[in-house]
Amino acid sequence: MHSALNRAQAVFGFFTTVALFVAGLAALSVLLYPTDGITSSVKLRDVKVTKGRPHYYSTKKEEYATMRFDLDADLSPLFTWNTKQLFVYIYATYPTDPTTNSTSTSNSVIWDTIIPAPESPYSFDALRERFFPAKSTTSNKNKRTAKKSSSKGKAGNGKKGAAAAPGVLKLRDQKAKYSIGDVSGKMAERENVTLSVGWNVQPWVGALWWSPGSGSVPRTEGGVGTSKAFGLPALKSRAAAASGSGSTGAGAGAKA
Repeated sequence: MHSALNRAQAVFGFFTTVALFVAGLAALSVLLYPTDGITSSVKLRDVKVTKGRPHYYSTKKEEYATMRFDLDADLSPLFTWNTKQLFVYIYATYPTDPTTNSTSTSNSVIWDTIIPAPESPYSFDALRERFFPAKSTTSNKNKRTAKKSSSKGKAGNGKKGAAAAPGVLKLRDQKAKYSIGDVSGKMAERENVTLSVGWNVQPWVGALWWSPGSGSVPRTEGGVGTSKAFGLPALKSRAAAASGSGSTGAGAGAKA
């Protein structure tokens, strides 16, 4: 007869085999969900070039650009039953230092966000709340849900905010989280700068799926929005700004 330890090892081996087989099927099931219905567009609103220390750990002053943009995206086809969360980002593509006569380009992320998948009605927490509800927990959850829905409604009616549906984004005059710079420390008056939309699907089981044009595999389908090419403005020195404000003040005084 087999000992209890041998039987436990056999049961554990069978369990891990079945778990790996089910995980493999779950990872392959994303191929059954088409993602060709994805749409996205991004538009530049404003861009400024400033000279200073873009980060608190910077040791020297350099030129860096800050931007504002509009974003419209429908990434809802990316949410399947195997999607844990979606990482969405906006990145700027611009040529490297023009003085080097190089044709290479640089990519820098200027904004990102994480969109979690909606909770499944068959999840452990949802089933526990359904069959074994706690009065205090239920009341607190209802308050949090009402507060969250009201805040979402205010954000959707404002100048910038995200829609209630997962993966649907509609931002207006959104300020970039990160500034862009170059190793040369010069960013002013660069041409052929574009903004593009990118995403990364993070599943519960399986590989990470990237947006087209990201250079990573595997990639999803769908339209990647890209803005029109624009140029970075010239750097406005403090002396010119002070003289301009002084002349304006003098003109206003003379007119008065």
